[in-house]
Amino acid sequence: MLVADDQEAAREALRLILDGEPDIDVIATAADGAEAVHQALLRRPDVVVMDLRMPGMDGIAAIGRLAAAESGPRVLALTTFDLDEYLFGALRAGAAGFLLKDTDPDVLVAAVRELHQGRGLIDPQVTGRLISRFAALSPSPATPELDLLTPREHHVLRLLARGLSNGEIATACTIEEGTVKTHVNRILTKLGLRTRVHAAIYAYEHGIVTRDAP
Repeated sequence: MLVADDQEAAREALRLILDGEPDIDVIATAADGAEAVHQALLRRPDVVVMDLRMPGMDGIAAIGRLAAAESGPRVLALTTFDLDEYLFGALRAGAAGFLLKDTDPDVLVAAVRELHQGRGLIDPQVTGRLISRFAALSPSPATPELDLLTPREHHVLRLLARGLSNGEIATACTIEEGTVKTHVNRILTKLGLRTRVHAAIYAYEHGIVTRDAP
């Protein structure tokens, strides 16, 4: 994986935390967005931990570059600032996860593993605002890909967008958790999305679920 942060002390602390895990290997670091993009495309890490406020090319611009790359890495955005412009900017650019920098190291490590497994993760401190912000948007027309979803997949997408875990969705639908994972993977494939975070955003943006929906 790759760590990008313009502050050397923070960059080194992140590297030490992550590299200390037996299943995580930090293969490169970067001090700005441009270097992060260059190193990521050169070294091809599975996951990039990206600070959002960096000189020159900032983290949000770098995330957009990596999201547009073929088989690009999954990016976990980090910021000290709990501001909506960073949260929504990072997710719209293509970040698969978002954490505040004061997050416990164990949560950071767990988030990296989640992204490596193809899942997304949003800091619980900002999840509520994320849902409220996208729920307030005027829905865009549904894309043709939505017609590819089965009725069950539509239902799973609505539950996912409301923040339910796979286990909670399994209980609500009276199915096995493994079946939920299969449905989620099919939803992502059919809609051309990378993570469940982006699936939730899609659901709100296209009016599949609203803030007040049951």
